[in-house]
Amino acid sequence: MTTTVKSYAAFDPESSLGAWDLERRVTEPKDVAIEIRYCGVCHSDLHSAKNHWGSTHYPLVPGHEIVGVVSEVGSDVTKHKVGDWVAVGCLVDSCGQCGSCHEGEEQYCERGSIGTYGAVGRDGKPTQGGYSQKIVVVEDFVLRVPEGLDPASAAPLLCAGITSYSPLNFHKVGPGMKVGVIGLGGLGHMALKFAVAMGAEVTMFTTSESKREEAARLGAHHVVLSTERAEMKATFNTLDLIVDTVPVPHDLGGYIRCLRRNGNLVMTGPIGLQEPPLNNGLLMMGRKAVSGSAIGGIAETQQMLDFCAESGVTCEVEMIAMDYINEAYERLEKNDVHYRFVIDMATL
Repeated sequence: MTTTVKSYAAFDPESSLGAWDLERRVTEPKDVAIEIRYCGVCHSDLHSAKNHWGSTHYPLVPGHEIVGVVSEVGSDVTKHKVGDWVAVGCLVDSCGQCGSCHEGEEQYCERGSIGTYGAVGRDGKPTQGGYSQKIVVVEDFVLRVPEGLDPASAAPLLCAGITSYSPLNFHKVGPGMKVGVIGLGGLGHMALKFAVAMGAEVTMFTTSESKREEAARLGAHHVVLSTERAEMKATFNTLDLIVDTVPVPHDLGGYIRCLRRNGNLVMTGPIGLQEPPLNNGLLMMGRKAVSGSAIGGIAETQQMLDFCAESGVTCEVEMIAMDYINEAYERLEKNDVHYRFVIDMATL
């Protein structure tokens, strides 16, 4: 059985997103039904809607930065109740049996985690995301929105936030550490805020002179224009960790030189081949590493939300109406957003 809800969907790579009547499953014993109030707009939404990765099946309802209110719970649900503010991120299921799942890292499920949209659920049907009135999710993948956290600005935390938080948390960033962040965008501004809140001394790398003042406003202790040789050279051998959030291939050489011995550059932005190729001699001379990190598990995402509520970390957002989504995508392609769009789903 299903229930019909309003949504916005992509129907092919070229056309604009438009209204679509979406069939959601009825609430089963372990399910939580959520009335969606806010949904963040992620660059992954744009890539998926336009089939940039070559794997999209249409129609597709994007959106994996979801905040809403519980409208119904299944008979076996114990973690949430009707009226609770809750959230759903990039995942709605995983095998629950492999080592990664047992260790709370469902994003690395060895049998393949199930994405909030663009995947196939246990029922064999395509998963559809948060550009919709309602979503039904098994309770283990539903997060609690803590008191004191603004629901609208919390939405991008479910992807941009956890993607930035996870590598900092994994590397135990805290007082006495020196952290670099490459790129002052949606992910980068969150990595900057998190690292500062964790007590680190933070250096922001940017290619834009105009972003110096903005980076300082957000808490950066140092701002380095990466196109200026002297500024980069002054930063060589100083950083314990660098979080790279730039979503396109770029030269890593200068940034690796900024790492101390045993330092790590964690890539969270680009997907695909790195250009220009990396000179591994830069890694060998200092036992340095380049690694990757993708979102976070359910427990870590809840930890991140709680940390944001306790430390006052929020995402900088621009609120939009649902029917503005196609213009928002055009602006995303031009990097014309400060720093994340969030859809007020009351406008659907």
